Amino acid sequence: MPPERPFERLLKRDRAITLAGLALLCALAWLYLVQGAGMGMTAWEMTTLSLFPHRSGAAPMAPPPWSPGVWVLVAGMWWAMMVAMMAPSAAPAILLYARVHRTALDEGQANARLAPTGAFAAGYLLVWLGFSILAAALQWRLEGAGLLSAMAMGSQSRWLSAGVLIAVGLYQFSPVKQACLAHCRAPGAFLAHHWRPGLPGALRLGGLHGVYCLGCCWMLMALLFVGGVMNLVWIAALSLLVLAEKAFPRGPLVGHLSGVVLVAWGLATLLS
Repeated sequence: MPPERPFERLLKRDRAITLAGLALLCALAWLYLVQGAGMGMTAWEMTTLSLFPHRSGAAPMAPPPWSPGVWVLVAGMWWAMMVAMMAPSAAPAILLYARVHRTALDEGQANARLAPTGAFAAGYLLVWLGFSILAAALQWRLEGAGLLSAMAMGSQSRWLSAGVLIAVGLYQFSPVKQACLAHCRAPGAFLAHHWRPGLPGALRLGGLHGVYCLGCCWMLMALLFVGGVMNLVWIAALSLLVLAEKAFPRGPLVGHLSGVVLVAWGLATLLS
């Protein structure tokens, strides 16, 4: 048997390569956010600490019009946030797919060669790109209605803050949330049930996993409209909550406790 070439040996370390790629992607997304994501201010300058953010903002003012360039920047900002927040919790599924893919290659399955791990990850991230475009559109509408600060990108309305907090808290107990969370917490069962060969199958599989993650977490992302879309404290807290729900042994309990806290916080906001 001829000796393996260096490139072939490198490809067999796909788990380490995949993990390094995810870490680099996540780090670049966080770096982009910290630098301000092209918003004209650093994220540190847009980060404040307050239990009732709507009371700490500047006086409401008419928001500037959104040009096509602003639309692209805001959608890109949201996508970078989704990558930074969701990549760590998606890592188990992506790494498991890489392992299955490597096993298929070792067994000589030709179709597997058309389905690299990057295709699975791309399908997953494309789902969050779609969400990011919708989130940017919602941000534009909220700014236009005077409910969201154009500068801090946080709530200027007690009713908006309270409504979002209570709605997100209640969603933590919903059957849809629990069903999607169950899929996210069991990547092995998900891959076994939905596996399809080839590049289209990998993209579809990654996209489907992204849809389940979206169903699990989309309401949590609405909390950014309360504390500030570029508020690093809120982004970091939500990232930890998402990771805890999906990866910790008591993840569902963490989600239920957070729901209680959010509903109580929303009621306190109404009285603030």
